[in-house]
Amino acid sequence: MTTRRIAYQGEPGANSHIVCQRHYPELEAVPCASFEEVFATVERGDADLAMIPIDNTLAGRVADIHHFLPTTNLHIVAEHFLRIQFHLMAVPGATTGTIRTVHSHVHALGQCRRIITGNGWRPVISGDTAGAAREVAESGDPTQAAIAPPLAAEIYGLEVLAADVEDEDHNTTRFVVLSPEPQRAPAGDGPVVTSFVFHVRNLPAALYKALGGFATNGVNMTKLESYMVGGHFTATQFLAEVDGHPDDVGLARALEELQFFTHEVKILGVYPADPHRLEA
Repeated sequence: MTTRRIAYQGEPGANSHIVCQRHYPELEAVPCASFEEVFATVERGDADLAMIPIDNTLAGRVADIHHFLPTTNLHIVAEHFLRIQFHLMAVPGATTGTIRTVHSHVHALGQCRRIITGNGWRPVISGDTAGAAREVAESGDPTQAAIAPPLAAEIYGLEVLAADVEDEDHNTTRFVVLSPEPQRAPAGDGPVVTSFVFHVRNLPAALYKALGGFATNGVNMTKLESYMVGGHFTATQFLAEVDGHPDDVGLARALEELQFFTHEVKILGVYPADPHRLEA
């Protein structure tokens, strides 16, 4: 029997790897060097699913992802939220007194300023949090430490010198799972999220009119983000997310009205809302 696989961006031990293990333990997690490689791996059939970070409560939207979503043939089939935890780790025998440099991704370094500046350590930017842990392990240098997810310490044989060193305890990343096959959540079976992209027509008040149908039909829009496409200032694309199912009367009417003021409306996915969304 062939083992099913799920692709993610980053090295083993990254946060994306943790989410894969937590929600899809029966699948083989496949690390990829870039988001582009993740999408390509699934599109060519070398993996069954993709795990992609899309938003972070501190850093905002994840760069590049919004440019892949409109053009991919993959479909969003699930969402998962991960409370981000960063540990300070170093080679066995190292202590906080031996450390001189701390290595991690630029965002992780920025989210753990308190412990770095408080100890007078020099931050060193790495391409990936888990990759920083691997590099520190390979160096064998007790003056180097990494800030990375807890799984990285297990994988690379590092000792945790301090746990949960992030400055804010509400640092959370939202991930979406993509599949080559659409798997629409059924209507009337719990809270559902619908994600879609669209281009507004280059008309006065087009966006205002396009969104009016969601307000008048009582549809809660939880995300609306814009970005330029094709090198044209007038060709603005929007990524939107709403509560509800396209088969719901209100959302069906709102999407119908949207068609009058837009073109290239594309449903990216209709999937169950993660419990964390409901709690938040």
